[in-house]
Amino acid sequence: MSFWDQIEPYWELITAGIAILGPILSLATIGWILVAKKNPTSAVAWCLLVFMLPLIGPLFFLLFGYQHVSRPLSRKRRHRQAFMQKGIPATEQAVSGEAQQMEDRTPATSVQAASWEEISRLARRFGASPVSTGNDLVLYHEGHAAFAAMLEAIESARHHVHLETFIFRPDATGLRFLEALTAKARQGVEVRLLYDAMGTHRLQRGVLRSLRQAGGRVSVFLPLNILRRRMQINMRNHRKVLVIDGRVGFTGGMNVGDEYQGLSARFGYWRDTQIRLEGPAVAGLQRIFAEDWDFAAHEDLQEPAYFPRLNSDGPYPVQVIESGPDREEKGIREIYFAAILRARRRLWIASPYFVPDAGLLDALCLAGFLGVDVRLLGLYHPDKWIPYFAARYYWNDVLQAGVKVYQYTKGMLHSKVVLVDGEWASVGSANLDNRSMFLNFEANCLIYSPEAVAELERAFLGDLQDSIRLERHAYRHRPLPSRLLDNACRLLSPVL
Repeated sequence: MSFWDQIEPYWELITAGIAILGPILSLATIGWILVAKKNPTSAVAWCLLVFMLPLIGPLFFLLFGYQHVSRPLSRKRRHRQAFMQKGIPATEQAVSGEAQQMEDRTPATSVQAASWEEISRLARRFGASPVSTGNDLVLYHEGHAAFAAMLEAIESARHHVHLETFIFRPDATGLRFLEALTAKARQGVEVRLLYDAMGTHRLQRGVLRSLRQAGGRVSVFLPLNILRRRMQINMRNHRKVLVIDGRVGFTGGMNVGDEYQGLSARFGYWRDTQIRLEGPAVAGLQRIFAEDWDFAAHEDLQEPAYFPRLNSDGPYPVQVIESGPDREEKGIREIYFAAILRARRRLWIASPYFVPDAGLLDALCLAGFLGVDVRLLGLYHPDKWIPYFAARYYWNDVLQAGVKVYQYTKGMLHSKVVLVDGEWASVGSANLDNRSMFLNFEANCLIYSPEAVAELERAFLGDLQDSIRLERHAYRHRPLPSRLLDNACRLLSPVL
């Protein structure tokens, strides 16, 4: 007897139960939303979703929307407060003190006009490191060169290797990194690998056995556990940080996997942006890793050996900023907002996922109306369909404001770059979407250097050569089914 034959006698009872339970569950969930959600736009969107999908909507909110009062978030907030009260090593204090003195002494230097000093001070208010001069900076626009540099840095390690990533694939690229990490661990170098439980859910413990046996340490950020109701889809660690001996650091958009080298048939060519730092700014990346590692592995890494005093002879001023749902102020979001408002000549943005909140959307439209050269580079070949269709809805708004919207056709665009007036840039892990701004843990580098920005602008213009530009009037009159789909996916924008 089949399953359907077994439940057929109870079918009327089941449908009646669903008809009664659905409205009750929807009303209870709507009340929950009104209490939990401070943002009115987010609250309205979730209420509409629950109302339209009586059983599925509450399940979506439980999985994607409920995060501000959850136990893991409360624990992360308590941990952050305790971690900050521990203080920082004297070596890092010296670097931070020198950087702050530089900011106080030179309110308008050749590399940082007064307007950008305001941005740097604002970032400090949101917990960013001070702007540090004396950094060397190398930009990578493809995975092959970036991974080669990262592996070379790992092989040069003498004291420690700290790797934090959202995705760590057990493919050829991931195994190559594991071999390099294991080799260093066998040499007595301290190796620590931190990955996100949701982003790296397919990584089996057996793959990491050799690294652990060699003395390397591995930890998982917010592990998933159905029995203990730990299935938090939000609050994921989306940061990508590699620190070698406290002296060399990498960050940007690249996780560890074949697709980031363009080796995946599904994604094809992969366009991304990664930074190699050498200088005082590395202490900011180390601070981020140390806090996340302490939270996940309960090991304090605040000794001076992890924060060596670094020579300040490089030409690039850099500031490291982090954000996450454990902070009331969403630092990266506020810096994006402030930088958009400060743009006077041009504002160029590359982001694979474009689902802005109302404030960021208004700021972008205002810049377009004011005649700023605003260019937005997004996806043509999406890896996630719902965020893609939601982005299409917002593309229409910015197009009407005079923003130029481009779709990258060469392959997968994964860069997260904001370029303003040829003077300032942000490069890191944060997309221009609600998930990065409010729900995930992110890390970016703010660059106050016309020379570095010029290189990023050249790469951006090269990307436009491999893109198509949307025509405003034609896009506005796209077919009705397409517009309906975009509008439907837009309802999920609070969690995209």
